[in-house]
Amino acid sequence: MSYIMVDVESDGPIPGDYSMVCLGAVVVEAGLERTFYGQLRPISERFIPEALAVSGFTREQTLQFPEPAEVMRNFAEWLRGISSDRLMFVSDNNGFDWQFINWYFHHFTGANPFGFSSTNLGSLYKGMMKDTFQTFKHLRRTKHTHHPVDDAKGNAEALLTMKDELGLKIKL
Repeated sequence: MSYIMVDVESDGPIPGDYSMVCLGAVVVEAGLERTFYGQLRPISERFIPEALAVSGFTREQTLQFPEPAEVMRNFAEWLRGISSDRLMFVSDNNGFDWQFINWYFHHFTGANPFGFSSTNLGSLYKGMMKDTFQTFKHLRRTKHTHHPVDDAKGNAEALLTMKDELGLKIKL
């Protein structure tokens, strides 16, 4: 099984009505060198300026991004190159990130290479600490910039620290 840390930036709260602006992914392994980054043209006329501003892009810039179908096909191809075994989707906020990735994969490619499940990094850490008030974010080394590859790397660093220093039993 390969763990893939994923992060999404969007221009609104839900896929379909709003658009995924960009996505980043990193294979959780030593070095964190295998990454994917994609920018996606909006699929809807609707957007929330404050949500879009988090990504650092303007609406005009996003309208020049590649077609979502092309980006999702490229992401699926990249994932196929990672492993023929099961791929495990992990993110800081899988309730948000998963909904976009799952919807976009099904809508634009007909299938989600991750299958039907995901893991929430924050919940995993809370369980390890046996404390729902704990946060893993101090375990990141890469600055949280809202560039999805940076954010995925920081979260992957946290997962590696949970394994290597805190005793999480996980096969990476």
